[in-house]
Amino acid sequence: MDATTPPDVSPDVSPVADTLGLADLDATSLLVLREIAEHGAITAAAKALGYSQPALSQQLRRAEARAGVALVERTGRGIRLTPAGGVLARHGGAVATALEAARGELAELRGLRAGRVRLMAFPSASPKIVPELMVELARRHPGVQVSFVEAEPPEAVAAVREDRADLALTFSYPGDRNDPHRESARGLEVSTIGIDPMHVVLPARHPLAAGERVDLAGLAGERWIAGCPRCRGHLLELCDAAGFAPRIAVETDNFVAVEELVAGGLGVAVLPALAIESAGEREGVAVRATTHGDRRTLHLVTARGGRGVPAVAVAAEALARLLVRRGGPGAEPASGRSIEGDA
Repeated sequence: MDATTPPDVSPDVSPVADTLGLADLDATSLLVLREIAEHGAITAAAKALGYSQPALSQQLRRAEARAGVALVERTGRGIRLTPAGGVLARHGGAVATALEAARGELAELRGLRAGRVRLMAFPSASPKIVPELMVELARRHPGVQVSFVEAEPPEAVAAVREDRADLALTFSYPGDRNDPHRESARGLEVSTIGIDPMHVVLPARHPLAAGERVDLAGLAGERWIAGCPRCRGHLLELCDAAGFAPRIAVETDNFVAVEELVAGGLGVAVLPALAIESAGEREGVAVRATTHGDRRTLHLVTARGGRGVPAVAVAAEALARLLVRRGGPGAEPASGRSIEGDA
């Protein structure tokens, strides 16, 4: 799009809409407000949309005149949305998704020669799963641009909701009261695409390393190494079910560091298979399954209708195939479901 005045789209509106001050509000105005909310500056918003700064300022003034209220306010060197502007900006996300879906369908007719996917995934998927996915998409669909940001599930789900990501690879633990795929995912599409078994990581010379499976109750007296807050919460639940409270000596999100600490005899841990595969088994470390076959579930999260965008659809399908093909933490992909009233 060239740096010209944004198109003035003024569809017919009802007398009711006119009395509410919503007459002639258009999709472009909503997109402008969405970009201002994201960038906090007129110049950056104009650049993101491909407009000149004066053209975007003119569009903003027109939108305020039509709405009958101020939509932005100055904050030092930047600007921020007023409450009214924030309301319209939130609708801009839905407009952007719909427009991207329309562009995507046209791209599909052209053989998917263009498109973009903004991907988020949790840290233990970053070293292996994400690079393999990006390589496959580059080979099969070189016109599709993929960007990636690492994020834990709660942040990734929020990013999809706020239109900062198109696709999120996430995980959940059984019985997790803070599962981000419940309340915070209302209105989004969440599909289960695989499982990731949990394993006990302990020093190779530990007496329980002689067996194929380890009962956590036998580790009640050990020092424990815990991970991220949600992983730590799951560890507490597993140990509680085994009849003890773990004595946590170290907390770290770095699963490579966890294995090094275990190898040094500083404690034992529970890690998912993806983390162990990404870190690689260290000398002096034994990895064993739990007696109860504990695991976490892997999900794909998109906006409602997001898979109507062909680039997002091919990325989601490729990711599901990749997990199955790896033969490790994968399962046959399930159909997507929209989170509505379930808690």
